[in-house]
Amino acid sequence: MKSSRTPPDGGYGWVVVMSAFFIMGLTAAVLKNFGLFFLDIQSHFGVLTSTTSLVTSTTIAVFHLGAPVASVLTLQFSQRVVIIVGGLLSASGMLLASLDLSLPWLYLTMGVLQGTGICLSWIPANSMVSHYFVRWRPMAYAIASSGECVFAVLFSPFFQWLIETYGWQGALLIIGGLQLNLCVCGALMRPLEAIQSPLQKTKYNLEGDAAVLPPKRKVIFQFSLMRKPELLLYILFAIFAAAGFFIPPLFLVPFANSLGMGKYWPAFTLSILALADMVGRLLCGWMANMKLVRNLQLLTIVVTLLGVVLLLLPISHNYWTLVAFASLYGFLFGCVVAIHITSIVDIVTLEGFDSGLGLFMLFRSVGGFIGPPAAGWLVDQTNDYSAAFYLSGVSFILSAVFVALVDHFVQRRTLMEAEVHQAIIQDDSEAGKVK
Repeated sequence: MKSSRTPPDGGYGWVVVMSAFFIMGLTAAVLKNFGLFFLDIQSHFGVLTSTTSLVTSTTIAVFHLGAPVASVLTLQFSQRVVIIVGGLLSASGMLLASLDLSLPWLYLTMGVLQGTGICLSWIPANSMVSHYFVRWRPMAYAIASSGECVFAVLFSPFFQWLIETYGWQGALLIIGGLQLNLCVCGALMRPLEAIQSPLQKTKYNLEGDAAVLPPKRKVIFQFSLMRKPELLLYILFAIFAAAGFFIPPLFLVPFANSLGMGKYWPAFTLSILALADMVGRLLCGWMANMKLVRNLQLLTIVVTLLGVVLLLLPISHNYWTLVAFASLYGFLFGCVVAIHITSIVDIVTLEGFDSGLGLFMLFRSVGGFIGPPAAGWLVDQTNDYSAAFYLSGVSFILSAVFVALVDHFVQRRTLMEAEVHQAIIQDDSEAGKVK
């Protein structure tokens, strides 16, 4: 969506932020708690860990693979329409999954349908927040994305209670009903072009029958952004980071159970993790907004620390040690999430954000699809859940290398642009003196 006016940086934008807050909760927080269903689904069908993890991997892969489609639909229609369709698909996926027909049926419903619905809701919500804000963009995005954390805190014990009370099939049915609220959130997403300033209204009213909004310029998906080396390196970061992103939430509950913890303790651990995640998002969003350090520089630091924490997490042998490492993981994870999407604007500018986000999510699907099954295979081979966290930690540390390279290229480009601008000013100044 290319706006014909300056983003309001407030006003109705805060309604958009709150709507995005609920969208993040009803999509990403649900996906983050899929681990609560892992052992029940595995024992129900009597399959290997790697086979069960394909349910989550399919959801993640479709979520990312559909990103360019979601971006194109957003550019051609509106965020409002796309989010409402996404809400219907998400709810349908969970409702149909509750029928419990077979494991391949779960791949189709919890995987394909749920993944598509999350994609069509999550992508336009992020796009809307970015277009409504400039100065407050990092903070607005941090607030919106913290919806994932708030709902994850609430959903962890709630989903566990649903599973114990109604079985995992009944729990999926109720979650599907909750996700219908995505349609309500979508309805609140007012397109930015629909907001006119008093000056614009006066101008159009003076034109009589022509008192309509100017025709929307057709915007196409910018595949040409792939020529930017900075974006290519950032995509490599996305692939390696995604390989590690989705492993801890999926294997933390089974790892806790392997230590002999009760059913509700792992769920409470996820809640504590989500609280730390929220603190990380808000604090890192504030730091990015204050421009204390460069976004990409900050991202390099927190991604590296996140990898180190995950490498150390398996040394936990009691509940409180696990809580300590899970809290550190959640905090640093929140820091990464707060700035890794808005950093795309630093690389491709706001005009290319929708297309850049679509490409970023598309290629990130490679890591998201490979990560959980690879971790599951390692667990099957070693009979130790620690292997999953080692894989995740190494993936994050490798991804940090690419962020550091992106930061180098962006800084070099900025310096060159500043030198060119300074040269133009000097030339104009000398030309003025000659006259």
